[in-house]
Amino acid sequence: MKLATYRNHTRDGQLMVVSRDLSQAVAVPHIAASLQVALDDWSRCQPALQEVYAALNQGAVNGAVAFDQSACHSPLPRAYQWADGSAYLNHVELVRKARGAEVPASFYQDPLMYQGGSDTFLPPHAAIPLADVSWGLDFEGEVAVITDDVPLGSQLDDCAGHIRLLMLVNDITLRNLIPAELAKGFGFFQSKPATAFSPVAVTPDELGHAWQDSKVHLPLRVEYNGKLYGQPQCGVEMQFNFAQLVAHVAKTRALAAGSIVGSGTISNHDRATGSCCLAEQRMIEIIETGEARTPFMQPGDRIRIEMLDAAGHSIFGCIDQQVAAHD
Repeated sequence: MKLATYRNHTRDGQLMVVSRDLSQAVAVPHIAASLQVALDDWSRCQPALQEVYAALNQGAVNGAVAFDQSACHSPLPRAYQWADGSAYLNHVELVRKARGAEVPASFYQDPLMYQGGSDTFLPPHAAIPLADVSWGLDFEGEVAVITDDVPLGSQLDDCAGHIRLLMLVNDITLRNLIPAELAKGFGFFQSKPATAFSPVAVTPDELGHAWQDSKVHLPLRVEYNGKLYGQPQCGVEMQFNFAQLVAHVAKTRALAAGSIVGSGTISNHDRATGSCCLAEQRMIEIIETGEARTPFMQPGDRIRIEMLDAAGHSIFGCIDQQVAAHD
């Protein structure tokens, strides 16, 4: 099943069921006004939404319209929780190696995670506002899951069953603000502005065999200023799968339905696959030459993040954003 949220006059938008080929969509106010409402009552709403989805794919739904990705907000325009991990340790290893630091052994047994702002997200085709180019704006291509209610202390075997939907992510980062924040010993805050998610969220079954072991076994395609920048495989070198990441969050707190948990930047050891962020390329340059040459994003730069199935069809729609100067 594929779901999206159209922007309207409300904070949470209008829930839309989207056809498998992303060509058609239909509003379902009789089932749920918003995706959050559906997640709050998933056991009732899911079968009804699935019925509409099946009919939509057969062209048998009244009121269907052409699906417009530019009309979408992120599937959840705001969320009760947004926790982002760093499951691809090649990314961590490169960043730490560039500054002459070792990766602590604990990083391989216990996930890194930060809690991002979730009161507002950017629409997937909205501009990325940048007030000061010296802040070092960067994109980060990731995958995320949306959960239902996850009880406090849920064990790993149970956490996979709490994953309801998947999305793509542009975890926007202001790299040059990070060192001063981390030096305070209290983690990210200003260096992590509003995040953007893909136009469409999909149930795990939509991925077929590409969803195994709570991982997505497909490449994530990142284009920067119209050129392919990276297409690393999401299913390899993921040190912690999504069930493990959810269990990590649930160790000390319950997760409310509609909580989002991210994978961190997709990264492979094979450098031929490219990168999903500018910082990684900069770290490689520092390691190889002693200095970073790749600049951070400037007004007018454009980032596109998408995932294709084995037949070359878009699964989630695309995140397509341009940087805009913000006074």
